[in-house]
Amino acid sequence: MDALFRFSRRAALGAAFGGLLHALPLDRIQLGITTDEIDEDPKTAAAFLARFNLHWAEVRSVWGKYNTVQPEEKVREIRAIFDAAKVRTSIVDTAFFRADIPSGAALDKEWALLDAAMDRGDILGSKLLRIFAFVPKDRNTGDTAAYPCSYELLKEAATRAQRRGFRLAVENLKGGYVQTGADAARLLKAVTHDALGLTWDPNNAASCGEASFPEAYRKLDPARIFHVHLRDYRHKPDGTVEWAPVGAGEFDNVGQIRALRKDGYKGGFTLETHWRTPEGKARATEISLGGLLKVVAQV
Repeated sequence: MDALFRFSRRAALGAAFGGLLHALPLDRIQLGITTDEIDEDPKTAAAFLARFNLHWAEVRSVWGKYNTVQPEEKVREIRAIFDAAKVRTSIVDTAFFRADIPSGAALDKEWALLDAAMDRGDILGSKLLRIFAFVPKDRNTGDTAAYPCSYELLKEAATRAQRRGFRLAVENLKGGYVQTGADAARLLKAVTHDALGLTWDPNNAASCGEASFPEAYRKLDPARIFHVHLRDYRHKPDGTVEWAPVGAGEFDNVGQIRALRKDGYKGGFTLETHWRTPEGKARATEISLGGLLKVVAQV
């Protein structure tokens, strides 16, 4: 393993989780973790969050399946586990519109998925859903002819969600029509629906070659950012990007969080680690959380 990460638990996490945990302004920042980046078992994930005095969870996969395909009784079990640990769901992740632009029966399946996601959001106590803005099969993300249709479908989705009191937060995703901050700004300008906004992932944008902060962030309307993903990245010698523990990479998490708070952002932040260590994903998330707590203490 890289020598950068050959540090002791006492040295690496003692400072982060000792003094800095008390400095974390939990009453002023809604900080959570994507639970399956800790463990597929929600009880294990909730115990991890409680151990570090965190009270927010982003729910994606549980017990090896996307939450949207878990039976409702299993989702109620998740809610009971969270309630016992004083953990709340900040956002419910879906794979809605994470495919090529659909029609016919494929579109009907997407509307059914949206309904299932809202049902689970109601059980988990969150009216915010993470969605996407389509991923072309041929990866031709610059096909501007597809934009008008995608905008109409997203507007229809937002209208359906709003009827049930939900909001939809499109995540910018490498390989999708909305990859970067510039792409997101274009989408949000075209679809002005109050129930449609953004899950801003500046590291995803950077992995597409964009200077995501501060340059791309300045193109966004902060009022349309509904949720934020945090992690870190660094460039490899060949110019591609790999994920890194927070604080060991290139992204200016301090500057990004400061800018969001200055711009009046009141939504949630999720640590979505992605970086892995041979010690396992829970350990990787723990190390990255240590770096993120140092970041938050500077905000």
